[in-house]
Amino acid sequence: MKGLFFDHPACLEHDPSAHIEAHPDTPERLLAIERELEACDWLGWERRRAPAAGEALLELVHTARHVLAIRALCESGGGEIDPDTAVGEASYLAALHAAGAGAEMVRALTRGEAQVGFCGVRPSGHHAEPGRAMGFCLFNNVAVAAEVAIGECGAERVFILDWDVHHGNGTAEAFRYRKDVLFASIHQANLFPGTGPASDTGSGDGEGYTINLPVSAGSEEGQWLELLDRVVLPAARTFEPDVILVSAGFDGHYADPLAGVLLQTSSFARMARRVRKLGHTVGAPVGAVLEGGYDPAVLAGCVVATMDALGEEPARVEPV
Repeated sequence: MKGLFFDHPACLEHDPSAHIEAHPDTPERLLAIERELEACDWLGWERRRAPAAGEALLELVHTARHVLAIRALCESGGGEIDPDTAVGEASYLAALHAAGAGAEMVRALTRGEAQVGFCGVRPSGHHAEPGRAMGFCLFNNVAVAAEVAIGECGAERVFILDWDVHHGNGTAEAFRYRKDVLFASIHQANLFPGTGPASDTGSGDGEGYTINLPVSAGSEEGQWLELLDRVVLPAARTFEPDVILVSAGFDGHYADPLAGVLLQTSSFARMARRVRKLGHTVGAPVGAVLEGGYDPAVLAGCVVATMDALGEEPARVEPV
């Protein structure tokens, strides 16, 4: 067993297109990943069903008012939250399992059941702020996972790398004032949600624990890897995290319809190898949570390449 893969059928029932026509976040995204993984026998990973997060778990990151508002909207049949974000009756349960996946992954990794994990869930989470849903995201799955790692699993420090092409504003806000979470985001500048300038390094006690690295449209693999090698990974090694989490969005691929970055499928594998090597160096498990990626076939290939790289023996992965 090379790693743990968490998913749940409820995540297929979330369908924003019922309220926003031709919405890019479709259930087909997860179905394509499942087909690709089945074709390669799940890469030797163990597949586990994600439990549903309880509301108390969500409130580690989100306000009770926000959680209640999402639940009430879904129970009433759903609707638009903003021009990009919509829910249906089934969306609340899907979001509970998406958040529960990250929490359960962290529990398993810190118990030593595996060194790597991946959550193939939706809706995504990294745009969800403590009191606000936005950008297709309802609850912040990776932030919940980080809180569980610290509050429940004994981790003192968590490193979160967000390589989604859009800035992970929700995660940044969740930990803005914290020094026990190092957050690093490489993202396309001047793209939704318009946050994440390099000058934003956190606030208060958390100043210096946020690393924002905006890149231009048209940026290619070399620039992303250079930022990892020269900025992000050295900072993470110094931080010495007990748990490493990745907000794994794949919309930086050149074929993705929602952005303008020119990464290849192999680019994500190279980034994953570097993160896996970091985990080996500092003695921390690595868990990834699916974020964006809106061409289902391309997304599936990127997820498989990333999981394959994460599952490699540390001696084989690229140095950092």
